[in-house]
Amino acid sequence: MKEGQGLVFDIQSFSVHDGPGSRTLVFLSGCPLRCQWCSNPEGLELRQRFLFSQAKCKYDKTNCKRCLKACPYGAISPNGDGKLHFNMELCDKCPTHDCVDRCIYEAARLSGKWMTDDDVMKAILRDSQFWSQGGGVTFSGGEATMQKDFLLRLLKRCKENSVHRAIETTAYTKTENFMEIFSLIDFALIDCKHMDSAQHKAKTGVPNELILHNISTLANSGWKGRLVLRIPIIEGFNDSESNIMEVIDFMTANKLFEVNILPFHRLGDTKWSQLGHSYPYKEYEPTPKDRMRAIQDVFLNHGVACYVDEELA
Repeated sequence: MKEGQGLVFDIQSFSVHDGPGSRTLVFLSGCPLRCQWCSNPEGLELRQRFLFSQAKCKYDKTNCKRCLKACPYGAISPNGDGKLHFNMELCDKCPTHDCVDRCIYEAARLSGKWMTDDDVMKAILRDSQFWSQGGGVTFSGGEATMQKDFLLRLLKRCKENSVHRAIETTAYTKTENFMEIFSLIDFALIDCKHMDSAQHKAKTGVPNELILHNISTLANSGWKGRLVLRIPIIEGFNDSESNIMEVIDFMTANKLFEVNILPFHRLGDTKWSQLGHSYPYKEYEPTPKDRMRAIQDVFLNHGVACYVDEELA
């Protein structure tokens, strides 16, 4: 960590899917989970990550060698079929990333930028004039709570500027930190990936007891915000009716009545490739619409408001 700064790997304007109204999304790097279907793998580590896009590289068309000449570590070489090969193990550990500065086509890039809270607030307040009624900022990731101190400073400054504050979170953090952060949150989307802890750990790398405990603690704390559970529907993992019924029982026990189910997609495939890794869910197909409707019906039939995809009431 850099003193007084946070690592931000993206800021997106005009989102309408991650909270009420039109919003600015701030993606903070670092995540304690390792979901095999992750669509933002560049934000998993609390450090800058090196990515290379073969599609943007012009070596095969213009014989551009700017990155090749810039690299002092011999990590880049022609691979024999007219393209460049990057030794991603060396590139990811590179202390200077000279190739990134030299690449004019943005084929070589770093995933995150160290920013002060002044930098982030400038972007948020710049967008605020374009938000619709009820709009604001949503903090996402990665897992935003991993940069707790930076996140808290931003939330306090947003509150001082009357900015509506939302978060997308796995809820996998110390309960005391979780509740301190939520004292400044108006709206939350909290992931509920599987109700069985062993299954949860097998696909995400962590058990789910802390997650469920934090959700229950929040739901029974008198917190005045709006909480929507979010479930990415992964075929063969959490799409069984038995798991859905366990989610419903958990929600009912904690007086929670809103859930957002997301169909699986392969949008993370390209980023995994740019990081030099194979996407574990490369062969999986997007969740069929009729399967999403069937899952929605189970929730609705048990009195739970269920929003499909990224649309929220």
